[in-house]
Amino acid sequence: MYARFYRWAFDRLDNNGVIAFITNRSFIDSRTFDGFRKTIQNEFDAAYIIDTKSDVRANPKIAGTTHNVFGIQTGVAIMFLIKKLKRENAICKIHYTALNDFWKKEKKLQWLSENSLQQIPFEIIRPDKKNNWINIADNDFENLIPLCSKEVKNGKSKKALFAEFSIGTNTARDEWDYDIDKANLENKIKYFISTFNKKIELKDSYENDKSIKWTRGLKQRFDKEKLLRYKPDCILRAWYRPFTKFFLYHSSDLIEMPSLLPKLIVKKNKFLTFSGSSHSKPFQCYITDNVFSFDFLEKTTGIPFYNFDTDGNQLENITDWGFNQFTKQYGKKGISKESIFYYVYAVLHNPAYRKKYELNLKREFPRIPFYENFKQWSEWGKALMDLHINYETVQAFELKELSTDHKENPKVKLKADKENGTIILDENTI
Repeated sequence: MYARFYRWAFDRLDNNGVIAFITNRSFIDSRTFDGFRKTIQNEFDAAYIIDTKSDVRANPKIAGTTHNVFGIQTGVAIMFLIKKLKRENAICKIHYTALNDFWKKEKKLQWLSENSLQQIPFEIIRPDKKNNWINIADNDFENLIPLCSKEVKNGKSKKALFAEFSIGTNTARDEWDYDIDKANLENKIKYFISTFNKKIELKDSYENDKSIKWTRGLKQRFDKEKLLRYKPDCILRAWYRPFTKFFLYHSSDLIEMPSLLPKLIVKKNKFLTFSGSSHSKPFQCYITDNVFSFDFLEKTTGIPFYNFDTDGNQLENITDWGFNQFTKQYGKKGISKESIFYYVYAVLHNPAYRKKYELNLKREFPRIPFYENFKQWSEWGKALMDLHINYETVQAFELKELSTDHKENPKVKLKADKENGTIILDENTI
C-alpha cells in the first residue's frame, strides 16, 4: 500500500515541491520495485534516502525488534523527493546513506536526532540499466545464456535454454494438504471436504470459522455453493523440502495456486528447481522427480526436462535455440540435450558461480556460462543428480569415532570440516 501512497502524492505535487515519507525500505533494492525506481528517476530532480536497515528477513542475525527504529521486523527508510519546474539536468540525482544494520534502535534514533540533512555524507547512486540503485553487480551476467524467460512467443520462451518452467505448488494450507502419513492425509481431506459441504448445505457462514483453512479461492467457491468431492487419485508423493517427501492432495479445488507441473509429470521426468527472484537465503538448486512445494527451496521455480507440444507429444524441454548455442561453443560431438541438462545442474552448484553472480541470482532467473571441459561438468552434474534423487537408497558413508574417549551423551555439532572433507556429527562421530 505504501507504494500507492507515493503514487497518490506524486500525482498531487505541483511543478515545484517536496515529498517526504517514512516507509518500508523494500523500494530501495527489491526487484518488485524496479518500475517504482524508474518512475522516481523520470519524475524527480533529486532523491535523498536514509536507509535505517533492520530488516530481520534480510539479516537473521538481528532477529527480534531491538535494532529497528520502530521496534518492528520490517526494514525502514526515509526518503525525500524533490521536483523542480526547471530541471537542472535530465538525470535524477539520487543521494543514499545507510545506517549500520547492527546498531540498536537507541543509537539509530540518536544518529537521526544529531544529523541534519545538510550534514549527512550521502553517496551519489548511479543506477544500472535495470534501475537497480544499490548492490549493483559488475560482471558479465548479461552475456550468459538465459536459463528460462518470461518473454514468450508462440507459447515458447524466446532465446532461452528451456521453454517451459513453473513455480512450485502453493497450497496456502500445507497443514491440511500435506502429511507424512497417507492415512492421516486421507482423513484430514475427508474431514475438510465434509465440513465445507455441510456448511453449504446448512447455509452457514464461514465468517469466524476456524474449523478449516479458509482462503480467497475457497470463499469464492462457497459463495457459488459448489460442493467439494474427494478424489483419491489426487494423493501423490511430493517433494516438500530437500530430502523430505510428503503425501500431497494435489487437487486444484484445494490448492490456491496450482502449478503447471501435473501435466508435465511423466515417467522418468526430472525438474531442475532453484530459488525464485528476491529470495533472502543463499541461492539453492535441487533436482526432483515429482511435484514440489513453492517453499521447497524459497519461492521455488522448476524446469522440467520433458515438455509437451500442443498435440500432447512428449518433447525435450531444451529449446533448439539453446541447443545450438552449446553446439556452436563445443561442437556437436558428445553434446545432447540430456548432457546439457546435467551440465546446467553442475554449474548451478558451482560455489564460484554462486559467489560471482550472487546479486544477479537474487533478482532474476539464472544464466549459464560456458566452462572448459563440457564433458567433465556434465558428468559431475549427472552424478550429483543421481545422489540427490536417490538419496534414500545410495550407499551411506561410513561413520568413524573421533577418539577413544567415548561420551554417553555427546553434544551435537553438525559442523563441516572443509580441509579434511568430513562432517562432524557430534563429539564422538564424523
